[in-house]
Amino acid sequence: MNAANKLTLARVFMIPVFLFFLLNVKDVVPFYIPELEPYSKWIALGIFILASLTDALDGKIARKYNMITNFGKFMDPLADKLLVNLALIGLFALGKVNIWLVMIIIARDFVISGFRLVAAERGSVIAASIWGKVKTAAQMVMICFLIADLSQIKIVGTVLQWLVCILTLFSLVDYLVKNRKVLKEN
Repeated sequence: MNAANKLTLARVFMIPVFLFFLLNVKDVVPFYIPELEPYSKWIALGIFILASLTDALDGKIARKYNMITNFGKFMDPLADKLLVNLALIGLFALGKVNIWLVMIIIARDFVISGFRLVAAERGSVIAASIWGKVKTAAQMVMICFLIADLSQIKIVGTVLQWLVCILTLFSLVDYLVKNRKVLKEN
């Protein structure tokens, strides 16, 4: 268990804590704590930012110090998907994000994961593309903005949601086109 993998696991363990604070809203969860509500979204935002930073840091450490492992190759993208998708589901529960965007992002993640499984069965590895990384960064920025819920500039949240939608679909098409050989029969 190297440092990069420990950061990935830390991100996974931050997710339930993040969700606890994000969803600490009356009538949303059974474990509502009224005393925390004024601070909950800011604590959730801080945890989400920290978890997002571990995403960048674990990859950088793994590459720089040659700590790339099969565990990391599997767990890092899974941790990212868990963090982003569960944050989006939580934000939907709070009425802060449109369901269509949540469905598009989750569907894209399932398609790419399935695609990667097929490629792995055939002995190929599909690496993350630049568009996938840009998409993930945009999703994380959008989620931070939606958690902060800055009502005076709501148009930014709407623009970010459209941008994320476009990047999500574009990155899906990019993966499929660049790796279409995976779908061909042997």
